[in-house]
Amino acid sequence: MKILCTIDDFRDKPAIGIDLHGKGEQDVFVIYRDGRAHAYRNSCPHTGAPLNWLPDQFLDADNALIQCQNHDALFRIADGVCVSGPCPGETLIPVQVRLLDRNIVLDEV
Repeated sequence: MKILCTIDDFRDKPAIGIDLHGKGEQDVFVIYRDGRAHAYRNSCPHTGAPLNWLPDQFLDADNALIQCQNHDALFRIADGVCVSGPCPGETLIPVQVRLLDRNIVLDEV
């Protein structure tokens, strides 16, 4: 089990990038909303490139959808499905996380 972040970490930002492998890259990102944690691999299904250009910048200006900064594809937070852009219907790769007390944890690394 690995603690990725706590729900308190979301007070100042809507999404958090996580470096799972200690390489200085945000491999995974987590969004905590309405008492649920959603996590995805940081890889656009269209190009395989990271979704963010800046750390922790994974959402659109309204914080309503996940946005690929490379070509502005938009994905639903709840299921990672692309709703706009060059890859409609494709999905982000989910990462199974769970809440444990106030922590968001990953059972397998």
